[in-house]
Amino acid sequence: MTAPSFVDTDILLYAYDRDAGIRHTCAKQALITLWNEDRGCLSPQVLQEFFVNVTRKIPQPLSAAIAREVMRAYLPWIRAATDGEMVVRASEIAESWSLSFWDGMIVAAAERAGAVELLSEDLQQGQRIAGLIVINPLAG
Repeated sequence: MTAPSFVDTDILLYAYDRDAGIRHTCAKQALITLWNEDRGCLSPQVLQEFFVNVTRKIPQPLSAAIAREVMRAYLPWIRAATDGEMVVRASEIAESWSLSFWDGMIVAAAERAGAVELLSEDLQQGQRIAGLIVINPLAG
């Protein structure tokens, strides 16, 4: 298997937000590609953030039941456990790269999962963080 690509919450959310226009199309295609190539990974944090946002903050929210079905479908993409050491590593990453702690948790989870890419709209395209390259699949 090729090294996994870690999916940040924004990409997962856009894939299920039908009102997101081109972002929806690009995010959905990125996830389909990762699914077909068995390269996708994410963390429990991504699923938590996804659930809150997809059921409350998009123009046409999903029901909690549908959102749970989506989360269950992505459970195999969780390739590394979150623990205290990851939290400490996240704080180091956040400090070293001037990120929020929560973005540090995303990077730490991606690092632990052995990802080489971090698919995110929130971080700078092409930026290298903790051995990962940030890819924005929504950028034209």
